[in-house]
Amino acid sequence: MSVELNHTIVHALDNRASAEFLAHVLGLEVGTAWGPFVPVDTANGVTLDFAAIPAGSIVPQHYAFLVSDDEFDAAFARIREREITYYADPFLKQPGEINHHHGGRGLYFKDPAGHGMEIITRPYGFEG
Repeated sequence: MSVELNHTIVHALDNRASAEFLAHVLGLEVGTAWGPFVPVDTANGVTLDFAAIPAGSIVPQHYAFLVSDDEFDAAFARIREREITYYADPFLKQPGEINHHHGGRGLYFKDPAGHGMEIITRPYGFEG
């Protein structure tokens, strides 16, 4: 059997709010809560299980999502519709811009718990 990432736990102040926020931006569905987790499934079978923990315990992480050009357009429209601040760079120095790395498009934004979220249309190192 090959090794695959199956799921990861994403710490949040409010697990439902954070799951709904990301699902809305990416055009995904929030799954049925089980135990302390609110899941969001991605197309490649990886589940993000949002778990509520105390604010002082959250360490911001980075989550990058590879999307098609059409999915990028739709997510970007939802980001602008909700007036979510977005950036062209991971250091948040270029607000209101997107990047064009690797022949694609990308942007960064923060989720309600302060995690860095990224959407890209080409994987890093892509030269096609």
